[in-house]
Amino acid sequence: MRRRASAATRRTRSPKPGPKLPSPLATRKKLAELVQEIIAKGGEAFAVKMDVADIDQIKSGFKSILEKFGKIDILVNNAAITRDGLAMRMKPDDWEAVLRTNLTGAHICIQQVLPPMMKARAGRIINISSVVAESGNAGQANYVASKAGLIGLTKAIAIEIASRNITVNAVAPGFVESPMTAVLPDKVKEELKVRIPLGRMGTGKDVAASIVFLASDEAAYITGHVLDVNGGMYLA
Repeated sequence: MRRRASAATRRTRSPKPGPKLPSPLATRKKLAELVQEIIAKGGEAFAVKMDVADIDQIKSGFKSILEKFGKIDILVNNAAITRDGLAMRMKPDDWEAVLRTNLTGAHICIQQVLPPMMKARAGRIINISSVVAESGNAGQANYVASKAGLIGLTKAIAIEIASRNITVNAVAPGFVESPMTAVLPDKVKEELKVRIPLGRMGTGKDVAASIVFLASDEAAYITGHVLDVNGGMYLA
């Protein structure tokens, strides 16, 4: 179970195009590695350690980002934890922890970026949902509710701020190769692949490509949309 904070990025115009990246992640080691990787490739990076289940940390984290860069052009809400269990036995603490991180945390992060984005009359907000938000999944009532709520949040805010040239979209990944799926038994992984028409699990690059597109100028006329990245596993 891991809590990953949202990532806010600031675009920059330079000979080598690319965003300046304030990157809130959960561990100091990963922060340091990510910052060095971005700098090595000619970019700029600013590390912010943030727990999105803590409102005070969110506010102070975004304050430091705005002090560093002056504005925020792109927000990617990708924080997520799981505390699985059957609905009839789920403890209130497990329900509240998942909703607080996965949904409330995203909402508070969005609140922090809206004032500077509205002032600039430009911005991109991308919320990372999940295929299970659309299909449902047994034993994950809290997680499914949080990710489905994120889709609703995406659509509501997209309508609220469209007049300010700010787009709000969601990405709904299917089963993706990650530390969370790496612990699954091989038999389970093979069973999952059978359910995926493309015959394989997704990769981080598959999801990242969809985020990059929604953050680009080419996606300027797309808002309130849920982009499914699931290999055909669920067709809306």
